[in-house]
Amino acid sequence: MPLAIAAALAACSKQDAATTAAEPAALTLDESKLPPVNRFSIDDLDPGIDACTDFGAYANGKWLAANPIPGDRTSWGAFEMLDERSTAVQHQLAEQAAADTAATGVKKIVGDIWATGMDEARINAQGIEPLAAELAAIDALADGAAIAEYLRTTAAKGGGFLIDFAAEPDFQNPEINIAYASQGGLGLPDSKYYFDADKQAIREAYVAHIAKVLELSGVPADEAARQAADVMAFETRLAKVSKSREELSRDVSLFYNLVEVAEADKLTPNFPWSRFFESQGVAVPEKFSLAIPDFHREVDKALADTDPAVWRAYLRFHTVDGASPFLSDAFVEENFNFYSKTLRGQKEMRPRWKRVLGTINMLAGEALGQLYVQVAFPPESKAKMEALVANLGDALKARIENLEWMSEETKAKALAKQAGFTAKIGYPDKWRDWTGLQTGRDSYLANVLAAREFNYRWNIAKIGQPVDRDEWGMSPQTVNAYYSPLRNEIVFPAAILQPPFFDPEATDEMNYGGIGAVIGHEMTHGYDDQGSRFGPTGKFENWWTDEDAAGFKARTGKLIAQFDGYTTADGLKVNGRHTLGENIADLGGLATAYDAMKKATEGTPDPMTDGLTRDQRFFLNWATVWRRNFTPEELKNRIATDEHAPAQFRAIGAPSNLPAFAAAFQCKPGQPMVRTGEDQVVIW
Repeated sequence: MPLAIAAALAACSKQDAATTAAEPAALTLDESKLPPVNRFSIDDLDPGIDACTDFGAYANGKWLAANPIPGDRTSWGAFEMLDERSTAVQHQLAEQAAADTAATGVKKIVGDIWATGMDEARINAQGIEPLAAELAAIDALADGAAIAEYLRTTAAKGGGFLIDFAAEPDFQNPEINIAYASQGGLGLPDSKYYFDADKQAIREAYVAHIAKVLELSGVPADEAARQAADVMAFETRLAKVSKSREELSRDVSLFYNLVEVAEADKLTPNFPWSRFFESQGVAVPEKFSLAIPDFHREVDKALADTDPAVWRAYLRFHTVDGASPFLSDAFVEENFNFYSKTLRGQKEMRPRWKRVLGTINMLAGEALGQLYVQVAFPPESKAKMEALVANLGDALKARIENLEWMSEETKAKALAKQAGFTAKIGYPDKWRDWTGLQTGRDSYLANVLAAREFNYRWNIAKIGQPVDRDEWGMSPQTVNAYYSPLRNEIVFPAAILQPPFFDPEATDEMNYGGIGAVIGHEMTHGYDDQGSRFGPTGKFENWWTDEDAAGFKARTGKLIAQFDGYTTADGLKVNGRHTLGENIADLGGLATAYDAMKKATEGTPDPMTDGLTRDQRFFLNWATVWRRNFTPEELKNRIATDEHAPAQFRAIGAPSNLPAFAAAFQCKPGQPMVRTGEDQVVIW
């Protein structure tokens, strides 16, 4: 479960953005300037390849060969194409917002960040100057006590270097938000990057990057190189006590370690948590979740035994590195060279306008979303989606009722959870209030820091407060969807409700094979290896009998083995355990969507579109969703860090377990896309 235990950054700026209660001024959209959507086409199929032997190549091979990755991307497929379309809409909206110098509310926020972010000349003229005061404060840190105070002060502005601190629903009482503190502090994508033999070249490049950033900030080259080695050694120390992404994704309980504040103070005497809460301006709670206590214990030791000069180098680097995307060109280019080019294989930097939109989405995504839905989400889409969600819910209920391996006792709990699902479609019913966020036209970084502090304070103000179930965790313009186990809700932003996922004018099999399978996927997350640890109300609890839990583990073990058997063309092995939750959701989601499609089309003749049966088109649109090219570096990075299997394996993994797929393409036992007997995985 991607638990959003995430903080933001720092403060500043000009005029007060008025409340968003009033509707923003009308905006327009020129659809002729938008890139095309990516629909399934029969011309994409390769008749020379047997669908039962290599379904991915049959459905997507021609398209993948004809659609190389753009230079400013590290992957290219259905998701990315929709993201480009959403970004093009946002581009028009941001320009209109910036042109309205009298704007208020969300339009002013979007316009101010856009205008200052696009002012390249001013940003370049400012250079490192916007960080001068912060760097001077770091240079003055003389001992562990001063460093601890600095960590508290910067955290209060949203700039948490070592502590991922936020409010989230309590695992045991999900109606109330509590404070969660987790690990942080690493610059590489995962703790494993500091130790795995195949990451040596990346480690060397990272040290060079640290040195370059320090040098750009004003440290002489020789000294920057020495400090970079110290920073890397310090981060390696932290990595030794950090959990990997795989560990965190496969054991959600690691996030929940409820402790009394007094007990936490004893664990980290050099960094007392009672003082931390006071410094953040929130009441000291009786208890909070101190996740990964070994990490915090090690940070506490470092405050006592690490040379303050090492701390200063570490804090200086991360301060400048974190701000680099919003500084002058030299900083932006160095940031791109390591994080995008070296780590992910991106050949070209995205144009400034896309990067600035990325900043707006990161810091004020729902503000921009309030503008986006005015022009880009037709009301009929929401109504049709509501019907699809209801049909998928009925199909999932029937599948649970008919499970042969689960007892009636556990089934009753599973059905209660299904009945409790809340679906959110398109955009929030109640928009977030941005009153108090001050933005202006003087400084890009100032706007960034102001928004980061505002978001952090907005989040931690929820500690001890009832959970607001109207809140969204994604903006409407995001091409994605999610399930929240603590809220037992499924959420589908407006931007994903386009082809190949959803088309109000498309035939049933296309929508069920696209967004229907996505709906089923998110529902099934409630029953994956981690979501199944939460009950109908979102409480972290065991609702399984011992026998059913053992049966579930055995079945998921077979799915782990299936994906462990997949290898990329470059010889990279998929990690079936790391990707288990997503693979369970794919399998359950596709099976549920197929059942719902059959029910929705019951009694209607098969239209045999383009010579393809309804069932064939259902599975082909599923494959269309998962067509995606990766740069070699990006694929390697995702294999190491992503909870999702690479797209080419998602296209074939779930269908190979479904008899309906074999029947649709007249596959024979023994062919690669036919899994039978002990090899077939059936869970939900």
